[in-house]
Parts: sequence; C-alpha cells; structure tokens
Amino acid sequence: MHLRTPPGKPAVLTISAITSSSGAPSAVAIAAAVSPRPIVRIVLDTNVCLDLFVFRDPRWALLLQAMREHRVEAVTREDCRMEWLVVLNYPHLPLTEEDKPTVRAAFDDLITCLPNAPVNTFGLPVCTDPDDQKFLELALQSQAGVLITKDKALLKLAKKTARKNMFAIMTPQGWHAAMAEEIAA
Repeated sequence: MHLRTPPGKPAVLTISAITSSSGAPSAVAIAAAVSPRPIVRIVLDTNVCLDLFVFRDPRWALLLQAMREHRVEAVTREDCRMEWLVVLNYPHLPLTEEDKPTVRAAFDDLITCLPNAPVNTFGLPVCTDPDDQKFLELALQSQAGVLITKDKALLKLAKKTARKNMFAIMTPQGWHAAMAEEIAA
C-alpha cells in the first residue's frame, strides 16, 4: 500500500484555513504551502495518541518523526480532542498533574484541531462502538488518507472504507510498513 493523497483531495493547504488550537496558522499548513510533495492527512485515535504522547512507545517513533517533520498532517476536531483531555485524567495513567500540561501541549503542537462541521456521512460505515464513530466522521470530514488505530471495531471497517475509496484504516504497525514501502519506492 502506498500513502498518497487520493485523487480529488487537497495536496496543498491554505495557511488561513488550518490553524492550531491557539488560532495561529499551524506549522503543517505553512510547510504544505511551500512543499512540492503532497502531505498525507491522518487521523489518530485516542489510544494511538496515548502511545505517542503518554507512553512514548518507541515502536511509533517513525510516526512521531513524520508528524514533527511535517511529512504528514495529523488532524482532530473538538469532540475528539475533548475525549483526549478526559482520558488524560484517568487515574491509571502514569501522569502527574505536572506532566499533563506538557502532554496536552505536545498533542496540540502536532495535531491540528479542525472546526466541528456538519458531515455528510452517506455511505460511511457505522462502527459498533458509538464512541469511535467520531473518528470515522473526522477522517471523512477532513479528507484524511488514513485513520490510524488499534481499535478492533474500527479496524473491522477497513475494507469497507477502502472499497468505497474513502480512506484507509490501519494499525500503527501497518502505517509503518506502508511508510517503509513508500520510502523504498
């Protein structure tokens, strides 16, 4: 599988259209405006974000590096971001109150928060876990190329979204393998 911007999807973003949670133009939007290579837009579910920002799982270092180098644009929207903020308060996470602002800032620096907008979900598969439907809607709304997740209910829908040429759904491992193929090509 090759990660490319699908036909009809934006390869270059306008700086005024995409902003960080502070309202300033995102670094990804600025990089996209000057980069000749299309930037693939991705959606990360909450558990992948936990692996990246809380547990700092070294297996996902390539994903984190791609985000930092603006080779991909990770996006969220307010309802997904709110879920992230709620999860950060779970008592079983290895976070102190002093850690939380740094973790929130890392998320906000690397993931662009898009405005909530009505989404035409016609043809979008329905997830068996209603709490995860918002990630499918976000991927569709943002015209993401990939939804990266470890959630079994979302992963079961990968063939349906691919068949409808909407977006890929893959695990972080699958994304890493696809990136390795892309780099080798």
